[in-house]
Amino acid sequence: MNGRHDQGPPEHGGGLSHDLPVLARRRMIRLMAGASLVPLVGCTPEGKTSAAPSSSSAGCAEIPEETAGPYPGDGSGGVNVLKESGVVRSDITRSFGDSAGGTADGVPLTITLTVVDAASGCGTPKKGAAVYLWHCDREGAYSLYSEGVTEENYLRGVQETDDEGRVTFRSVFPGCYPGRWPHVHFEVYGSLADATAATSVTNTSQLAFPEDVCDTVYATDGYGASVRNLRGLSPADDGIFSDGHDRQLAAMTGSTGNGYTAALTVPV
Repeated sequence: MNGRHDQGPPEHGGGLSHDLPVLARRRMIRLMAGASLVPLVGCTPEGKTSAAPSSSSAGCAEIPEETAGPYPGDGSGGVNVLKESGVVRSDITRSFGDSAGGTADGVPLTITLTVVDAASGCGTPKKGAAVYLWHCDREGAYSLYSEGVTEENYLRGVQETDDEGRVTFRSVFPGCYPGRWPHVHFEVYGSLADATAATSVTNTSQLAFPEDVCDTVYATDGYGASVRNLRGLSPADDGIFSDGHDRQLAAMTGSTGNGYTAALTVPV
């Protein structure tokens, strides 16, 4: 066992049944992509902007394939939010539909993913694709699954990519739960119709946050457990990011007072 296992919050156990087929796909991707991998994003201190380095056709590889974890809500684990009316939205801070109607608290976070065609050298936007994105709340709980929020579906949403291949979600900065580096899950689909039918997912990956931003956010009210859980962790110790996370590390701008923006280029 190589340790690539998103355990999730400890009270809910693991997601090994999700991990095994993902690992097989990832090995195949690595064989096809070769060793010419370059980072697409970087990070800088709070309030600064980090530009994404350009990619050549020789250096552009698909986003690393990762496990969806045990709480995807895409039908693979029983719960399916993708077929519910209202899941297509940019603001994912509130629950929708017949759920409890709760709102996730935390430091405001805007997540922008730019989906591009890897075969074109990352130069061609994937217009009309779709991204399903989800993550834990400030307490490290996942809506639909975790105790106390099983009736909620906040911090989950779907967006169709625009002409530039971009999707944008308004959210809150996720907490850190034991054993995992702070992260966001996402799935890429060929179209919005595929996403809302929960079929034909093309890529599954995760976005990682830089340590300096995590430290700053977790010093604010409400993130006390995250301070303890992050202590002693690093991406190198994380079961998902330990084999390299450069191409999954968000470029961050903003502040705790005004909110942050996390940007990531996603070659598919």
